[in-house]
Amino acid sequence: MNLPLFLSKRIYEDQGDQRKVSRPAIRIATIGVAIGLAVMIVTVSVILGFKHTVRDKVVGFGSHIQVENINSYTSANSFPVCIDDSLMNVLTAIDGVKHAERFTMAQGILKTDDDFLGVALKGIGPEYDLTFLKQCLTDGEMPALSDSTSKYQLLISKTMAEKLRLSIGDRIFTYFIGEDDVRTRRFTICGIYQTNMKRFDDFVCITDIYATQRINGWRGDECSGAELTVDDFSRLDETSQNVVWLVNRTQDADGNTLASQTILEAYPQIFSWLDLLDINVWIILALMIAVAGFTMISGLLIIILERTQMIGVLKALGARNQAIRRTFLWFAVFIIGRGLLWGNVLGLGIVLLQKYTGLVKLDAQTYYVSEAPMEISIPLILLLNIATLVISVFVLIAPSYLVSHIHPARSMRYE
Repeated sequence: MNLPLFLSKRIYEDQGDQRKVSRPAIRIATIGVAIGLAVMIVTVSVILGFKHTVRDKVVGFGSHIQVENINSYTSANSFPVCIDDSLMNVLTAIDGVKHAERFTMAQGILKTDDDFLGVALKGIGPEYDLTFLKQCLTDGEMPALSDSTSKYQLLISKTMAEKLRLSIGDRIFTYFIGEDDVRTRRFTICGIYQTNMKRFDDFVCITDIYATQRINGWRGDECSGAELTVDDFSRLDETSQNVVWLVNRTQDADGNTLASQTILEAYPQIFSWLDLLDINVWIILALMIAVAGFTMISGLLIIILERTQMIGVLKALGARNQAIRRTFLWFAVFIIGRGLLWGNVLGLGIVLLQKYTGLVKLDAQTYYVSEAPMEISIPLILLLNIATLVISVFVLIAPSYLVSHIHPARSMRYE
């Protein structure tokens, strides 16, 4: 029979005199652990949700990897590359690549009777994955996508619609300034989207790839490049290296040199900013574990002092200091376990409440999201529970040595 475990259970289950000091101490310690874990769960869920939400918005417009003409990286202009079926087959066959899609960019000016706005038109083909754009659609529908004909439909952002006072069904002239001429096209507003990402909402319009090819004066197999999505974002660097080895510094059918870049390289400021959020997480986790540890230390010391007579009796009966220390450490485990249980209930309750109700609203212009995003990661929550338990017990080892300073003869007279 495990004597320390048996004694710790009896101590923990003993209600005794409710006026004892240990009862409030136990409650405070339990509450400290519960609040600490709940704050950690909410913090991790918010940061994960925020990082993945912003990342998905950036990836939604730029994909994971872009393959373009090497001259496009050194100039503001878009240079064509020949992305024919054979090259598309090569791109989709690369290890780690899930999907490949062509796109064509064109710079233009939207002009109404009262105002104008410089925009970037992104032409996409029938193979384009519209999942993200459909999620961001607030009104209307997606443009009809084709690589052989065009209905000159335009998807604009809510920001553009408000600035130019446009609505679904409105027709608008768009001007494209070339080296020798100015081309004019008349588009019909078919849909309005909103991502709350200023760099996209202020400038990017979506239309079919055939329209942008005609505007740029390119052939049907010429485009600005190809966007690749990967199977696993955590293996982005590995997949990017596969693309570099097979595509970079090779030439297309027209002799243009190809190059590639990842979404991390295309938008380094955004992803560096997201990485800085991890520092905040570590600071909050450290503070909350410290709070839980200090409340447990104070609670254990109070309980040891209150049980001085019991410790003296156990020593008089032959119990060793190590066994008595283990008794109080087991007792602390019970307190921590109860605190972890209530911490999980409280933390997950707050996360689920926000996830399904959106109770906490945010300024979308500042935080890129209109409400605090939540993402539940079961492995991370389990890791937080285990880490809190292990660290809390570890910091109690030193205070438990107070038992060795208690003498049986003196402790029996202690009140």
